[in-house]
Amino acid sequence: MPLAGVLRGLTSAGVLLSAVVHLYLYAADGYDSIDVVGPMFLVNAVAGLVIGVLLLIWRSWIPLFLAAGFGAATLGAYILSATIGFFGVNSQIMGVNEWLGAVSEAVALIGGIAGILLERRTRAS
Repeated sequence: MPLAGVLRGLTSAGVLLSAVVHLYLYAADGYDSIDVVGPMFLVNAVAGLVIGVLLLIWRSWIPLFLAAGFGAATLGAYILSATIGFFGVNSQIMGVNEWLGAVSEAVALIGGIAGILLERRTRAS
């Protein structure tokens, strides 16, 4: 499998893991009852599922761009929540879900950017 395919697979895994973490927190950890943030967790889970699948079936730069944006937005919201608060939610950087989410979102961000650059370079040569 070429490097671009491996990178897409890893990026997809990062996006999907973040989606699963957010769905778990929404459905089983009480986030469904939090105004604004609760619905955002559900949207995040659905968007992550769609982007994760698109990365594997659509060989375009668009899913990579979406993955990078997904990772940046989700990780950014978490950092805001852990520092100054985000729509009234103040998270702490502790626990398995928090670490899984943060690492998977970093993988989505870095993998999306790296995938775009790699595929662009491969097409140019």
